[in-house]
Amino acid sequence: MNAVLKIRHTVFGAIHEYFRSRGFYEVQCPSFITAACEGGATLFTVDYFGKKNVYLTQSAQFYLEALIFSLEKVYTIAPSFRAEKSRTRRHLTEFWHAEAEVAWCGLEEIMKIEEELVTYIVRKVLDKRLEELSFLKRDIKPLENVKPPFYRITYDEALEIINKKGFKIEWGEDFGADEERALTREFDKPVFVYGYPEQCKAFYHKNDPKRPEVTLSADLLAPEGYGEIIGGGERIADEEELIRKIKRFGLRVEDYEWYIDLRRYGSVPHAGFGLGVDRTVMWVAGLDHIVNAIPFPRTIRRVYP
Repeated sequence: MNAVLKIRHTVFGAIHEYFRSRGFYEVQCPSFITAACEGGATLFTVDYFGKKNVYLTQSAQFYLEALIFSLEKVYTIAPSFRAEKSRTRRHLTEFWHAEAEVAWCGLEEIMKIEEELVTYIVRKVLDKRLEELSFLKRDIKPLENVKPPFYRITYDEALEIINKKGFKIEWGEDFGADEERALTREFDKPVFVYGYPEQCKAFYHKNDPKRPEVTLSADLLAPEGYGEIIGGGERIADEEELIRKIKRFGLRVEDYEWYIDLRRYGSVPHAGFGLGVDRTVMWVAGLDHIVNAIPFPRTIRRVYP
């Protein structure tokens, strides 16, 4: 754990260095929220002075979106909470989330930022933590290969690769840990999967005007079987388009009034992403399970100490 904590320290420092050196402003967002960002089934309910419909945050994204109208490029590193009953090697119920939102930005531009950020993180660890990587018996050759451009494939291409490996995933279904593990073993550095079907992604993702059934979204998958470390994409900037999609997803428009207001009184094209810092540490350090990437991990089985 001593070696892992030193690597983790360097990863966090690299994230701050990257963003600040490129004109991003660090901001802080609330941990108590009143509506789902990533799906109501994974919300932790909080007894907030007797008020109903208060939850622990799943993401700072909506608040970051609000702040781009003042600062244009913002980021935060903070815990997020997901009440997922998942027992995979890459799930925590409380995890550290590095998130960014950028005004006047589309899918291509945000993918370039993600690519640069991940490369910067890996380079810093290789520069400063070779002793710790050696102690962990981490093969550094795959890390040395992490440099732009990363591979980019469509959801359709990924689906074809996955099903050729014996899976039976229908078009429109999301990929799980097993499918991503199989897919990433085909690549020797991170790979973007873009153009996910609408039903795979949260309501705030903008649909592709050229192909409305898919979204302008992308996941970045780490190689060597590690899978998704970043999810991101272009956000809906139009008020009516956003309302229609909220309704299409079966959500209550009144729960998102303040978020809709960000479009109602004028908006700009914008995009953003969230990086799972613990998953990134797990991959960079070559760990077998995410609980080894963080002190005092929180899982569905563990909340003490």
